[in-house]
Amino acid sequence: MGTEQVQFLQRKGFTRMIVLEREQSFLMVTQNDHAHLAGEIAQNCKEDYFFNDNHTEEVLLAIKEHDRGWIELDSSPVWNDKTEKPYSFIDYPLSLKITFYKKGLDEVEKLSKYAGLLCSLHYSSFIQDSSEPAVREFWKAEKQRQEQLSKALQLTGNEHKQKALMYHLDLLKFCDYLSLFISLNEPGDNKGTHPFFRNGFPQLFSFVTDKPIVAHWENRDTVSLSFSPLKGVLEVNLPYKDVMKDQIEEDGIIQAYKKTPVSIRKVVFN
Repeated sequence: MGTEQVQFLQRKGFTRMIVLEREQSFLMVTQNDHAHLAGEIAQNCKEDYFFNDNHTEEVLLAIKEHDRGWIELDSSPVWNDKTEKPYSFIDYPLSLKITFYKKGLDEVEKLSKYAGLLCSLHYSSFIQDSSEPAVREFWKAEKQRQEQLSKALQLTGNEHKQKALMYHLDLLKFCDYLSLFISLNEPGDNKGTHPFFRNGFPQLFSFVTDKPIVAHWENRDTVSLSFSPLKGVLEVNLPYKDVMKDQIEEDGIIQAYKKTPVSIRKVVFN
């Protein structure tokens, strides 16, 4: 995708940021910042939880770079007139998402075949039930990518390696969800937990006896996990912009976003 195509989609209002609406503002996190935070979480998971194989660094790469296709597009958010808020990854049209899915997947595959395979499986899982022709075409193309990469990595027909691959996919998704948890929820507010997380994270791991891991705010700065795969207490920094609604009314969403300084939220996982 060229620069002109990206700029066209930006003008049309298609960004994929993480947006949390507040009474007087919109808290906005870029997908790339969220993904890098997910990578930091993964980097601090216990080594034993990487299935004791030779792909740990590539798994870490996949988690850190899984949203790299959105870097350019997230630089300029645009207003959604129907919802009266900025476009987010939730209301972004699926048929347009796949353009950036493919862009990011191609880039990750160049960095690492195993990481590319993991990210392809990750994105394919979002759209496998779609009936839109363009999306179905993307899904078929990704299935071909997955078959080719599996053969190149000698995973085809190897039950142990396939099991490890699916485990690594769950690890990617778990770190993705945990990063989203602190981006989509108001700090310290357990009553207003986003529907994504009300029953815990959907990934089930044998080291938790296949029970959902549940995240809970202890206070505005600390998140406790019902079972933590982390090496110890972990402090992370989440970059975000808290864009005021009255500033948006005055300047428009693009200028309001650009004028808003980046803030850092410190969160401790324990």
